[in-house]
Amino acid sequence: MIGYYAHHHGSGHVTRAASIAAELEEPMTVLSSRPRSSEHAHLDWLPLPLDVDSTMGDRASDLDPTASGVLHWAPIGVRGLTERMAMLAEWVARTHPRLVVVDVSVEVALFVRLLGIPVVVVAMPGDRTDEQHQLVYRIATAIIAPWSNNVYDPASLHAFSTKTTYVGSISRFAGRPRTPNTTTEPNVFVLGGAGGTSLTKKDIDEAAELNSEFTWTAAGLDARTWIDDVWPHLCAASVVITHAGQNALADVASAAVPAVVVPQDRPYGEQDATADALAGAGVAVVAPSWPSPDRWRALLAEAVRLGSEGWHRVEASGAAYRAARLLSETAAV
Repeated sequence: MIGYYAHHHGSGHVTRAASIAAELEEPMTVLSSRPRSSEHAHLDWLPLPLDVDSTMGDRASDLDPTASGVLHWAPIGVRGLTERMAMLAEWVARTHPRLVVVDVSVEVALFVRLLGIPVVVVAMPGDRTDEQHQLVYRIATAIIAPWSNNVYDPASLHAFSTKTTYVGSISRFAGRPRTPNTTTEPNVFVLGGAGGTSLTKKDIDEAAELNSEFTWTAAGLDARTWIDDVWPHLCAASVVITHAGQNALADVASAAVPAVVVPQDRPYGEQDATADALAGAGVAVVAPSWPSPDRWRALLAEAVRLGSEGWHRVEASGAAYRAARLLSETAAV
């Protein structure tokens, strides 16, 4: 038995867990505060309470949430936090997992390791040189970096190179046959995400109005534009415009289409670091922020010229299998 703690923010952590579970030869239980969707109904699941309290309001800073700077989030007196840790301890004592993957939480990784269970930490892009991230990397039995180190080699992992495996970008669509493209007209597909976006329909409409040589379609800006299966849209796109979240980029890589990457503001500069690495490796065109409508013509033309050949460098093919193999090998030690 392997456990996989998946952070509740956005859908990417759970999606990555499901991709890896499909490649494992032993049972895996997802441990998460994110509600289980119908798409993941087949997964064994331990629902955890959120580690927040609706009555906290502006009191969070008074509850010493960082434990004097040692942790990221462990506020005093929050029932949800106490209950989730008690549930994790009970689950570990009952199931005796061979290891637990933590994607991502410094607190959960430390807690599980203190219960005597090997921990495999999923690394995140950006500046993770803070004491908390460095601590969790130190206590980890192994580290999964879900990208290619040919594209991105962050300094925060250099001290842990002997236990870090760069498995490549993990996509739910890896190995899925391309959807036949019946679209002959140039088109742009804008990919939002469950983790939140600053884009609005107005942004898309203004860009489309001045660049009408392309048909523009957007998904994931809000509940109204959400599309469960974006694969056909990715395969049919002349150019994809995407944020720099790891799962979105892995999906674009699997579809192998030209792209313009516009990073969203995230903690630790996560998406900025990822976008910079893609630009430096010649994988995709990058705009630091959403451009004015009159800038899109040049950016789209640049993306078409660059093409999609660079996406093979992120090593999406076989990434979930490589992660699963690492877990099996680590658990067997």
